[in-house]
Amino acid sequence: MSDTDSHETETPSLRTPIVAVLGHVDHGKTSLLDKIRGSTVIEGEAGAITQHIGATAVPLDIVSKVAGKLVNPDDFDLPGLLFIDTPGHHSFTTLRSRGGALADIAILVVDVNDGFQPQTEEAINILAQSQTPFVVAANKIDTTPGWNPKPDSPIQGTYDAQSDRARSTLDQNLYELIGELSDAGFSADLYWRVQNFQNNVGVVPVSAETGEGVPDLLTVLMGLAQRYMRDDMEIDVTGPGAGTVLEVKEEKGFGTTLDVVLYDGTVGADETVVVGGKNKPIVTDVRALLKPRPLAEIRTEDRFEKVDSIGAAAGVKIAAPGLDDAMAGAPVRVVRDREIDDVISEVEAELAEVEVSTAEEGVVVKADTLGSLEAMVSTLKEEEIPVMLAEVGDVAPRDIRFATTADEPKHRTILAFNVDTLAEAADEAEQRDVRLFDSDVIYQLIEEYEEYVDEMERAQQQTVLDNITRPSRFRILEDHVFRQNNPAVVGVEVMSGTVKNNSFVAKFEGNEPKRVGTIKGIQEQGEDVDEARAGTRVSVAIDGPTVGRQIEEGDELWIDLPEKHAKILEQELSDDIPGDELEALRMYLDKQRKRDPFWGK
Repeated sequence: MSDTDSHETETPSLRTPIVAVLGHVDHGKTSLLDKIRGSTVIEGEAGAITQHIGATAVPLDIVSKVAGKLVNPDDFDLPGLLFIDTPGHHSFTTLRSRGGALADIAILVVDVNDGFQPQTEEAINILAQSQTPFVVAANKIDTTPGWNPKPDSPIQGTYDAQSDRARSTLDQNLYELIGELSDAGFSADLYWRVQNFQNNVGVVPVSAETGEGVPDLLTVLMGLAQRYMRDDMEIDVTGPGAGTVLEVKEEKGFGTTLDVVLYDGTVGADETVVVGGKNKPIVTDVRALLKPRPLAEIRTEDRFEKVDSIGAAAGVKIAAPGLDDAMAGAPVRVVRDREIDDVISEVEAELAEVEVSTAEEGVVVKADTLGSLEAMVSTLKEEEIPVMLAEVGDVAPRDIRFATTADEPKHRTILAFNVDTLAEAADEAEQRDVRLFDSDVIYQLIEEYEEYVDEMERAQQQTVLDNITRPSRFRILEDHVFRQNNPAVVGVEVMSGTVKNNSFVAKFEGNEPKRVGTIKGIQEQGEDVDEARAGTRVSVAIDGPTVGRQIEEGDELWIDLPEKHAKILEQELSDDIPGDELEALRMYLDKQRKRDPFWGK
């Protein structure tokens, strides 16, 4: 029995709070976790810290040793902290436990020199959505110019020992970080100035390199959990276990296994469990419960030891048959003395909470966990982008085939969040002209997709514009007749719109446009040109009319607009054409509609 187990039995009804660590990719999440593990291992005897699957348990006595004078263990009855290693990504915070976030509390790691980055903002949004309380670890304080480290010491002692220059640089960075938190809608301050942690976010300056500020971080987490979450930590320690799948993994000798965080009750070897699956809940019997061996005994070929049972809160690997369709983020429930159908319904109900509604037409979405899938779909909904298929897992050839069934070209796309694309799927996407977007930042993924759609729509508009007759009004100048007919060559002033070669020319008689000929040449200052814009004077050759009969000096002429073109210009492209052209269009429509009110509608 390890120390943490004995610790858990002393307070049978209180479980360890679960702490998630999130933040931008290179701001030091992993090194901070390593430091917490490392400093605690040094402080305690090896073995006091227990490595769980996907989690590290730090018992209260070790927290109080690391925190020194900051923590009096008599003030606490919670057994310690359980840090979960988010599998590759912070989307983990949207993993649930009975409708709430799986993590009870979170650390948002931000590089104090670098401030908010895309993944920081995304992590903050997820924390806000799931209403998970958090503290900010302002990491890398040791990189402040002129910093003089005091390893593993509480922050106020090391801060006071710095030069004025180092302190003011750090103050400036911290002040900017607090400003960024405020812009994101969170009232924040340095943790020792925060009176009420329910309304304010505490910022803890730390260094994952030197360990400075780590005592403070553990103290704040422990204090927050004890003060605000103690009631939520009360569990029936002997009840049937409830947990959430962190990862689905192949293990040599065990087949497909689940890395699970157990947050309630116990699970024993040989018990029947129900696990959320891609199509329906999976009912199976536990073949083995596995924990990592203590650090001292790890041998590569035998990394796990079997245990008979395990109680919350803990990370454990479950080996059982038939787990191929299990999903990261799905619930796990021990059946024990309940009706199996009731437990299946409970799991179904929890999966249904992750509401991913799909439409007949739209894009295909793939994500690494149920939580991130839900976050993706709700963000797409906000952006009014329809979703046709939303699933957990890597991009496979069948996803590509599904995407090709979309009617609109802009929907023949796959948005893949934090998953791999199988090689044959990538080949098929290329052959079938399906666009793949992948990223590990949700809003970047959606931004890229929206840019692609904008570009596509611009190109389509341009094609339509290039093939459509555009409106124009022009006037034959007095004393500028160079040839009477075959073709008539006259000087004109373009009043509005664009006169283009090979366009039909009309002249209104009353409100009736009469086609008089075709433009067969345009010259500007003796040079041949294809078109003439509003405000220019050019000479044009018009095939068809004779000056003095069908057309006269001073006449107002128009480019003859087909009704269908006028309709498209007015209803779809009015934002895409210049103001003077729009003016010509409106005048043309006014004339036509005096004769026929529904013309071009």
